[in-house]
Amino acid sequence: MPLPTSFYNRPTLTVARELLGARLVRILDGVKLVGLISETEAYIGEDDLACHAKAGLTPRTAPMFGPPGHAYVYFTYGNHWMLNAVTEKEGFPAAVLIRAIQPIEGIEVMMERRSGRDTLGPGKLTQAMGITQSENNVNLTVANSSLWIEAGKFIPDKSVTISPRVGLNKTPEPWLSKPWRFLVKEPILEFK
Repeated sequence: MPLPTSFYNRPTLTVARELLGARLVRILDGVKLVGLISETEAYIGEDDLACHAKAGLTPRTAPMFGPPGHAYVYFTYGNHWMLNAVTEKEGFPAAVLIRAIQPIEGIEVMMERRSGRDTLGPGKLTQAMGITQSENNVNLTVANSSLWIEAGKFIPDKSVTISPRVGLNKTPEPWLSKPWRFLVKEPILEFK
């Protein structure tokens, strides 16, 4: 059962932390692909100079201003799709970037799509799961779509590293150093 809208309609940092261990589910060509979310980053509002919303409401950023629990998928670096889950109340642009997954179902398909390489990176996981522009603005809270997020494994705080977001290049302080990245330290399947 997908996580409800109420899960996403909360502070972005809370959602980013609690998405760790959740199951990202994708139906691709009739095959169910599932990965446990192992890394996330929070992007919060127009004041966050690392967030796309700093540009205001544009055709690209519109999903971030939309209802919580929807996907915000964008293209970056000329060859990578990035998957985000929109958070907080409608009209306030915020989202959680899903940075990495640990494949647990449909592994063979994901590995084939990645030529045997890992899914530890936002562009890598979207490639493995076939997530593209067509999933932009998909409602992640309903199971009759091709993409949703559901409850998974509980990850204790002692197993989570919190650090600044990565790949922000010339983003100025204090946004460059905000500790808004959440990473599971060891493989999720080890948790009971």
